[in-house]
Amino acid sequence: MANAVFEITGGVKLKGEITPQGAKNEALQILCAVLLTPEEVRISNLPNIRDINYLISLLEDLKVKVTKHSPHDYTFKADEVDLEVTNSKKFREKAGKIRGSVMTLGPLLARFNRTSIPRPGGDKIGRRRIDTHLLGFESLGAKFEFDAVEKVFMIDSSALKGTYILMDEASVTGTANLVMAAVMAEGTTTLYNAACEPYLQQLCKMLNRMGAKITGIGSNLLNIEGVKELGGTEHTCLPDMIEIGSFIGLAAITGSEITIKNVAYKELGIIPKAFQRLGVKFTLKGDDIYIPAQESYEIERFIDGSIMNIADAPWPGLTPDLLSIILVVATQAKGSVLIHQKMFESRLFFVDKLIDMGAQIILCDPHRAVVIGMNRENDLRGIRMSSPDIRAGIALLMAALSAKGKSVISNIDQIDRGYQDIEARLKALGADIKRVES
Repeated sequence: MANAVFEITGGVKLKGEITPQGAKNEALQILCAVLLTPEEVRISNLPNIRDINYLISLLEDLKVKVTKHSPHDYTFKADEVDLEVTNSKKFREKAGKIRGSVMTLGPLLARFNRTSIPRPGGDKIGRRRIDTHLLGFESLGAKFEFDAVEKVFMIDSSALKGTYILMDEASVTGTANLVMAAVMAEGTTTLYNAACEPYLQQLCKMLNRMGAKITGIGSNLLNIEGVKELGGTEHTCLPDMIEIGSFIGLAAITGSEITIKNVAYKELGIIPKAFQRLGVKFTLKGDDIYIPAQESYEIERFIDGSIMNIADAPWPGLTPDLLSIILVVATQAKGSVLIHQKMFESRLFFVDKLIDMGAQIILCDPHRAVVIGMNRENDLRGIRMSSPDIRAGIALLMAALSAKGKSVISNIDQIDRGYQDIEARLKALGADIKRVES
């Protein structure tokens, strides 16, 4: 619905079960990998969200054959890819709207030795450079040019050759791109300081099933022995860890009893511990997380009694995508915490809206905020606000669900980019939320 808004009446206790969608960040990588083979690749548990559907449409523009079995299950066959499409204005405008499009570079370069793409878009959360990708391609023997007028990167190579690459940052999309470029390069490629998120591990395991030779999966040192070609496979995406964290936070801030189903707990890493540090209690029942209703939760202190500091870090550290959610949960906790967002300098700017709602937050600089928890002594109050990006959007939605009175959230396209059918799923838990045309 164009220009739709969410209208939310907060302060309602939620109860029930919710199942996380397939992992958005994994799906973006996996979808780009279908370009590496002319054979069929079937992918299941895809999230039915705007960014994923947009990338699937982009693959169709490249003449990839797409068969939709359900909104979450597709088969792809990239046997007649048309690279000339990448030179069209229409394609470039479309690709520039989604950051995930940058991961088409690696597979297209590996298989066809040339490609181009506009500077990618995505969330407005600060600078998101792609130097890591381009410098890595250059190490493999590719050459790139940037057309400053058209804002397009053009990359080509007569033949990629394996080499040793020390990545300048543990970029997830950068690692995915370089892995996909290296799987068919001549010789062996070593990637050091590689990202090792579960979603990156999933990509590497899928590529190995397709015939790639990747070792070191799960570590920051990957060895990739190039092969001549890759074949088809089937792949199932993990549940989305950011959604799981969002639902843990939602249960805490609204004082609700929620069970999150089928979470793939062993893949969540430090995420559950981060919420426990805020005082959030939960138990594991099989592969489900059960969060009881808590009237109060208290932020831990460090062993020496100093204030808790929660910061993002490359995996197995805490993913930056959850810091917005953790910050909102802390507003109603007992105690104080310093939230340190190291990676993106604009991601904390949404706190002005929380302050308008009555939260006690000191924004120290673009990267750090001190949250003084109110222990539910003063409810947040409903206001009218706009969603600046996917994660801030869901954080504001959580705040609105816990607040007293009515909130209106505009620019909810941002939330739709990352969370499928979120209002219906929240309604099933008892939330008072509706989508209306503004």
